[in-house]
Amino acid sequence: MLAKQPFARRIVIAFTLMTLAVSGMFSLGIVAVVHSIEEHLVTEELGRELDIVLNEDLRQGIAPRLDSSTTFYASNMPQYAVPEELAGLAEGFTELVRGDEAYYVYAREIGDTRYLLVQEQHEFEARENALFNVVLAGFLLSVAGAWVLGRLMARTVMAPVTRLAQQVRHRDQLHPLAPPLALQYPDDEVGHLAAAFDSTLGQLRQTLERERLFTADVSHELRTPLMVILGACELLDQAELPGKSGTQAQRIERAAKEMHELVQTFLMLARARPEQTALGGSASLASVAEEQAERWGPLMRDKRLSFEVIAEGNSAGEYNHTLLGTVMSNLLRNALHYTETGTVRLILDRTGFRVDDTGVGIPLDQQQLMFQPFVRGAEARGEGLGLGLSLVKRICAHQGWQVGVQQREPQGSCFRVRLNGDA
Repeated sequence: MLAKQPFARRIVIAFTLMTLAVSGMFSLGIVAVVHSIEEHLVTEELGRELDIVLNEDLRQGIAPRLDSSTTFYASNMPQYAVPEELAGLAEGFTELVRGDEAYYVYAREIGDTRYLLVQEQHEFEARENALFNVVLAGFLLSVAGAWVLGRLMARTVMAPVTRLAQQVRHRDQLHPLAPPLALQYPDDEVGHLAAAFDSTLGQLRQTLERERLFTADVSHELRTPLMVILGACELLDQAELPGKSGTQAQRIERAAKEMHELVQTFLMLARARPEQTALGGSASLASVAEEQAERWGPLMRDKRLSFEVIAEGNSAGEYNHTLLGTVMSNLLRNALHYTETGTVRLILDRTGFRVDDTGVGIPLDQQQLMFQPFVRGAEARGEGLGLGLSLVKRICAHQGWQVGVQQREPQGSCFRVRLNGDA
C-alpha cells in the first residue's frame, strides 16, 4: 500500500517512521537506564544501612537508627518479626508494589537468620513518574516534529520534480523554439530527468516535423491528380458512352470522390494537435445522412438489399461534414460488404445514429478487436486492409463521439454512434 502513495507522502511517512523507531528506542533506553541505576543505588544505600544496623546498633543493644520511611525486620527477633508476605522474597534488592503503595526491599541472609530493610518510595516514585512523563512527552513531540519536518523536507525535495512536471505538462515543449529544460536545473537526478525529457521531446519534434512535411506532400501530390481524374470523369459524363463504359466511368468517379474525402479526413486528423478541441462544422445529421443515402442506396439496391433511412428523432447539433460523412460512409460500406441478403437500415435519433444490418455479424469476443488497425473478421469481404473501423474509432475519439457495436438477433450487427456524449 505504501508504494501506491504519492512520493511526497512516502517521504513524510518514511521520515516519521524513522523518527518513531529512533525516539522509541531512545525512550526505552532511558527507562531501562533509570531502572538499572535506581536498583544499583538503592541496593548500595540499603546495604550500608543494614550493615550499620547489624554491626553497630544491634551490638550496642539499641534500636535500629533508621528514618521514618525505613523499617527493619529480622527472623530471629520477635520484636522485628518478618511479615508473612515478605518471607518469600529473594535475597538482594526487590521493588514491591501494592496498589498505590510502592516499597524497596533489601534482604540478606546470614546463616539461618534473614534480615530485611523495607523503605517507602512514594517521593522517588513521584519523581520517577515525572521523568517518565517528560520522556513520553519528548517522544510524542519528536514524532510530531518529524512529521512537520518531513512535510517541509518533502516539499523542498519534490519542488524541482513538481516544477518539471508542470513544465512538461503545460508548456508547449513541442514548439521548435522551446528552450531546453535541462539548462534550468542543476546537474543532479532532476537535471538528468530533464535532459531525458529534452532528448525524448527532440525526437518527437523530429517525428512531428516529418509528419507535417508528409501531410503537406500528400495534400499537394494527391489532390492534384485526384482533381484531374474528377475533371476527366465530368467530361466522360457529358459524353454518351456505351453501357459498360459508362458504368466503369461512374465507378472511377465514385472511387475518386471517396479517395478525395479520405485524403481530406486524413489531413484534418494529421494536422489536429492532441490538445486541440473537436473540429466544428455546420452540417446537420439529417443532411449528411441524406447525402450518404444517395451515395450508398443505389449500391445496396444493386446487391438486391433493402435499404431504409429511418428518423426516430432529430439531432439539433451541427457537425464537421467531412468527419461525420466519413464515419457514416465507412459503416454503410461495411454493412454493404458483409450483408448478402436482407436489410440495411440507417436510423437517426436525437443522440446520433446507428447502422443495422442482417449480415454475418461479429462474434462477441471480436467486437472490440474490430476497431483495431489492420484487423479483419473471419468473414472478411472486399479489398480493404482493415482500416475502416479503425478510422471510425479515431475520428470519434477526436470529436468526443462514442462508437460501439452489438450483435443483432437472429443475425447481423448494429453499430451505434453517439454524437452528443449521452449514455
